[in-house]
Amino acid sequence: MKVGLAFASSIATDHGSTLEICHRAEAAGFESVWGGEHVILPDRIESRYPYTADGKIPAEPETPIPDPLIWLAFAAAAAPSLRLGTCILIVPQRNPVVLAKALATLDQLSGGRVELGLGVGWLKEEFDALGVPWERRGARNDEYVAAMRALWAGPHAEFHGEFVDFAPVTCSPRPVNGTIPVLVGGDTDAAIRRAVSIADGYFPGEGDAARLGALLGRVRRACEEAGRDPAGLAINAMFGAQFADPAAGVEQMAELGVDRIMVPAFFFAGPGGLDRLQAFGEQVVPLARQAG
Repeated sequence: MKVGLAFASSIATDHGSTLEICHRAEAAGFESVWGGEHVILPDRIESRYPYTADGKIPAEPETPIPDPLIWLAFAAAAAPSLRLGTCILIVPQRNPVVLAKALATLDQLSGGRVELGLGVGWLKEEFDALGVPWERRGARNDEYVAAMRALWAGPHAEFHGEFVDFAPVTCSPRPVNGTIPVLVGGDTDAAIRRAVSIADGYFPGEGDAARLGALLGRVRRACEEAGRDPAGLAINAMFGAQFADPAAGVEQMAELGVDRIMVPAFFFAGPGGLDRLQAFGEQVVPLARQAG
């Protein structure tokens, strides 16, 4: 199994700390580093956060949340062997033509190391502040991905859809390998359908092993119903509850068929955090590689 450092941009937000966490993650054997996203945090939030029991986002208004693509561009130079991913980029909030250019540029500069982890968003108040329609954001997301893939595929691309419409255009540079892997995040039926229909990988937020196993069972059934080989959809799973016993957690994830464990960087925040990251790399990353 691969081992990714999720939400690294949430604990390393300035020049020095970003350099250090990238260098330490690379030396510790992590395969990838990931940045999350919120453009703003509204002062008043009534939308329910889907990954906590109380529905509250575990962040204060002043919590730094760097732009993930700019942060990853810095990380690309700091750690030239790490893959670079977003967890999660809220695609319906962005102009897809501009986003296609930004992602392809980052991919070219990094030598083809970019992965686009995406979600359709849960925070309506953020959409409102950005002036982006909340309604039909799922359909908007899927069309944006299709439009970006058309632009990445070659010159003189054109696209005619409900939300995106352009005559033949050329967007250059393009991704090193012709496209950028897309991972769909989320635990809902809609997220599963989206992962099966448009994605290269799936990234659920569920951390409990029993519930994750049931969720991945639904994913496999959805693949089979759609005529897709489940083995072709890479599974990225949060390594949270498993942190209490990492060795057992690695074995558990391997049995569930996980391809990459995503270790939240929050475990390595605060005093001595990067030393704990190094120890995790020495003790756990080799186990994950062997399990894969």
